[in-house]
Amino acid sequence: MKPNVKSDLEKALHLCKDAFLSAAGFSLLINFLMITPSIYMLQVYDRVVSTGNLSTLLMLTLIVLMLFITMTALEWVRSQILVRVSTRLETLLNQRLFQVAFKQSLLSSGQRATTQPLDDLTGLRQFLTGNGLFAFFDAPWMPIYLGILFLFHPWYGWFSVLTAILLCIVAAFTERSTSKILTEANNVAMATRGLLAKNLRNAEVIESMGMLGNIRQRWLTGAVNVLDLQAVASSRAGLLTSLSKVIRLSSQSLILGLGAYLVIEREISPGLMIGGSILMGRALAPIDIMIGSWKGFISARDQYKRLNEILLMIPADAEHMALPDPQGKIHFEHAVVAAPGGKTAILKDLSLTIEKGDIVGVVGPSGAGKSTLARAVLGIWPTANGSIRLDGAEIFHWDREHLGKFIGYLPQDTELFEGTIGENIARFGNVDSEKVVAAAKMANVHDLILRFPEGYDTVIGATSGNLSGGQRQRIGLARALYDNPVLVVLDEPNSNLDEQGEAALEQALLQLKQMQTTVLMITHRNNVLSKVDKLLILNEGALVAYGPRDQVIAYIQQKQQQANVPATQS
Repeated sequence: MKPNVKSDLEKALHLCKDAFLSAAGFSLLINFLMITPSIYMLQVYDRVVSTGNLSTLLMLTLIVLMLFITMTALEWVRSQILVRVSTRLETLLNQRLFQVAFKQSLLSSGQRATTQPLDDLTGLRQFLTGNGLFAFFDAPWMPIYLGILFLFHPWYGWFSVLTAILLCIVAAFTERSTSKILTEANNVAMATRGLLAKNLRNAEVIESMGMLGNIRQRWLTGAVNVLDLQAVASSRAGLLTSLSKVIRLSSQSLILGLGAYLVIEREISPGLMIGGSILMGRALAPIDIMIGSWKGFISARDQYKRLNEILLMIPADAEHMALPDPQGKIHFEHAVVAAPGGKTAILKDLSLTIEKGDIVGVVGPSGAGKSTLARAVLGIWPTANGSIRLDGAEIFHWDREHLGKFIGYLPQDTELFEGTIGENIARFGNVDSEKVVAAAKMANVHDLILRFPEGYDTVIGATSGNLSGGQRQRIGLARALYDNPVLVVLDEPNSNLDEQGEAALEQALLQLKQMQTTVLMITHRNNVLSKVDKLLILNEGALVAYGPRDQVIAYIQQKQQQANVPATQS
């Protein structure tokens, strides 16, 4: 992480710089007008009360009302500027953070799927429109108020400075005593929410095996921990906020007492006594607001930090020059693949070539690296060493939007999305009816879809609760076959299929063979291997054998016989 590299968040804030400067300019005018109540009280006590001139009182009051109306209008304009800044900030970053959240889920195979980056952006946007930020705009003008108080009388100035120092000390103690606890509480809350979301996706398992009590207890432990941490932070912040309030209220009364003493000593006028009290309250208001909104400030600071870190950690995808449409030839060159963030290689030094139109069966024991092979071929997991090339170009050099149209993928756990069956098969692009029906027929699921109440327009949920596992898998197969892809990767495509589904899969493989489509099929079932051209055998991430199916089977049988000979002779 290079310190001189700006994150997208910093760049977006820089683009909003002029708006922030405009808000600061309006703050200057607003704070200038904030002096109006003090001047009004000074004139009323020193001019109107002493002379009894009602016309002067009327004019002063009208002028003050006009200034107050102007100040209200300026405050409204300032708030609208910050509202538009926050909206622009979200507009600049929401697509980027959507990609970040997606990439996080992609690199972790969905285990860390979270909308936290988008939630952080929303929280930061809300802070930009709150009173806490206004206090930061008003705080720089505090020295000006203090300077005016010194002009009223040096004792007024020093008394206000002392009060400001006490309030700043309280603010520092608030930061020191609550920031770490609130940060920890936020982290525990995010982890607890993530755990709950994962558990809710497995509600059927939890209910059927009576696991609810245990799962609820694990969630409750985290929730109680969050409450305890927040209670400690709130207790400390509440005590310090009360102390701040006592200091502020006491100072308001004490400065009046000090003013009365100075009036008696004929060092200031009664108007300065009242005006000084009002002006000191205005000078100290930003500190008081900051202390009151400290929790929001800490949350915004943590959100800003998290967004900066994740935007630097997951950079935007580089734009690649458009390449010709792929044909389907795959070449592994000493490819080493590890899980993102992991150091242990799962695939080790793979070198092989899959020609266009080959149907390759990928087999091996559990943990051999078969699913990792699929992720690497699709460009989901990067290579730690070596390369994987599609038609001569490294898989990561392809533009994903362009390449995706030519790839079909059926994962081990088939997930469909909220929408109609037709939209799911068409991958939520423009639904071409002919292509959708062709893909469904190829997966032998067309007749099944027609039996649904609305046919291809039947709306299914994100969890596809109204479909069986086999139905979901066959619709997923149709989605993988949509628009005649040149490369199809099938990960355990028959894990949920009955005999009819298996027959449909075998028929689809024959059609793919006729279309010269390259197919990688991971499977534990040997019956479907009769339709493949080549076999690729993995064991502990290493290539055991690769070649024409019959030759590989003969090679493995020969190895097994050789391994059994010594045992028979002994």
